[in-house]
Amino acid sequence: MASNPAAPEAPSVPSQRSSETEDGTFPTFGFLGRRIDEGPWEEWNPTADSTRPVRGRHRVSKQRGGGLARSSTVLGVGVIAAVGAGGMATAQTGKPPVSISIPDLPSVGSPFTDDDSDNEPQGSATALSSVGVTTEETEQGASDAGEALRARIILQAEQQKDQAEAKVQKAAQDAAAKKAAAEAAKVKQEAAEKAAAAKKKAAEAAEAKREAARLAELAKEYTLPVSSYTITSTFGQAGSLWSSGYHTGLDFAAPTGTPLKAIHSGTVTEAGWSGSYGYRTIITLDDGTELWYAHQSSINVSVGQKVGTGDVIGRVGATGNVTGAHLHLEVHTSSSDRAGIDPMAWLRSMGLNP
Repeated sequence: MASNPAAPEAPSVPSQRSSETEDGTFPTFGFLGRRIDEGPWEEWNPTADSTRPVRGRHRVSKQRGGGLARSSTVLGVGVIAAVGAGGMATAQTGKPPVSISIPDLPSVGSPFTDDDSDNEPQGSATALSSVGVTTEETEQGASDAGEALRARIILQAEQQKDQAEAKVQKAAQDAAAKKAAAEAAKVKQEAAEKAAAAKKKAAEAAEAKREAARLAELAKEYTLPVSSYTITSTFGQAGSLWSSGYHTGLDFAAPTGTPLKAIHSGTVTEAGWSGSYGYRTIITLDDGTELWYAHQSSINVSVGQKVGTGDVIGRVGATGNVTGAHLHLEVHTSSSDRAGIDPMAWLRSMGLNP
């Protein structure tokens, strides 16, 4: 415990044995007479400088390092200051004395210094929050923090990897779905095309069947002009043998005298000689179509006569501009020109097959 410093000694004064009395005598104190070693007597008036403590001013060092002073330290320093200023502290009557101690804290310096310089002991730089923590515990805390950061980084990396993989997987799934949809659409389109083709084929087959039935019925009404023949020239065939530069009919080669039959019922509108055609007979059908029979050797009908399918109208010959016996057949419709149309196609349209 700190104590007050000793007070300075007063200057020497004369030793007197008695007090001054009314009769002019001086009092004396202590020894019987004045001592030689006491020095000259003079009056002592205490001043602030003469009563200043020998050891200097009381100072409380500043706490450095950022730590916080504990409440017990502050209390101890305050009590010491009171004791130094007022002398020995005593407890009040009836209360026991309180023992005050100052703990040795690393962040609190000595409360007293002998001079005014700033070279007093400095407080510890260690924060109070870390007081009592060992190096091993500090390293353990740093290690735990590092592990936590490492785990967090790994977790973020794994999450990013999972997101990337999920994105790639979704893209692959979308591509597969798109491809599957395209293939399904293609299969559907092919199936529709096949169905349409089958339907068309079936329709064509049905139409062909109906046409065959119609031609079969027509064939009962139509017949070929000769029973035994050979096709020697067709419609549109080019050559110098014909004055127009091409053949205008269909030639059925047959021996002279072979009977010529009416292809369909109609009316005889011409029967006689016709220049390069030789003997020619024209039968006009009810729809206006004209059938020309040329190069006959003889004619068996006359103009205005009604004929029926299969009736004999003349004989095969070689009259007119010919190179041999044959029937030159031409077909003229109301819409055709003087050259007429292809007799082969017309006969087939009537169910006949020359």
